[in-house]
This record gives sequence, C-alpha cells and structure tokens, in this order.
Amino acid sequence: MKILNKTIGNYGENLAREYIEKNGYIILEENFLCKLGEIDIIAKDNNYICFIEVKTRYSKRYGTPLESITNTKKRKLYKTAQYYICLKNIHKSYFRFDAIEVTLISSGETPNITLIKNAF
Repeated sequence: MKILNKTIGNYGENLAREYIEKNGYIILEENFLCKLGEIDIIAKDNNYICFIEVKTRYSKRYGTPLESITNTKKRKLYKTAQYYICLKNIHKSYFRFDAIEVTLISSGETPNITLIKNAF
C-alpha cells in the first residue's frame, strides 16, 4: 500500500508542477528535503517564494486533500521553510504557503487540480 501511495503522490506532484508552470510559477526546488522535513515544491510566483504542499486523493470521501494537512505537518513545513530561507540566504522576498489539491477521477478522465494560495 505504501508503494502505491508513493506512486500516486509522485503522479500528483508531476501534475501539480505542470499546472503551476502553466500558471506562471517558476520552479526553484522539488522535493526539498532536510532533517526537519520535506517541501514538495518551492516556486516563485511574481514577488513571492511559495512553499507548496501537494496532496493527491482519489475522492473526497474522507475530506478534501487540503483537510489532510495536519497541524503537525504545517509546523514541519514552517520549520523546513525557515531552514530553506536561511540556507539560501533569502532576505528580500515575500513568502507564502500554498497547497495544491489533486483529485484523481476514473481512468481516462482529467484529474481535478486546485491551487490554493495562502492555504495556511
């Protein structure tokens, strides 16, 4: 089950990356990983550096993908983003936490992709 979830997650992240690039974002990092946590996508949107969490689901049966981002996950994202900002010595930028919900539908149908700016 874990391998299937990772495969679905990777597929969702690829869809999310294509989606934001089409919407003018510039990808800076993908799957940024450090001892504090992981950020799926770090991208630039105009004057903002965006730390983006991607959540992929088959349905909203157990809530929306955004609802699956727990407070614990948010804290990890904040700390990881702070580390990234220090590591890259970024001082003169605005920062934002976005989320992308990818809802997969049945085979052959286009997935629903929703970008939520300032998600948390």
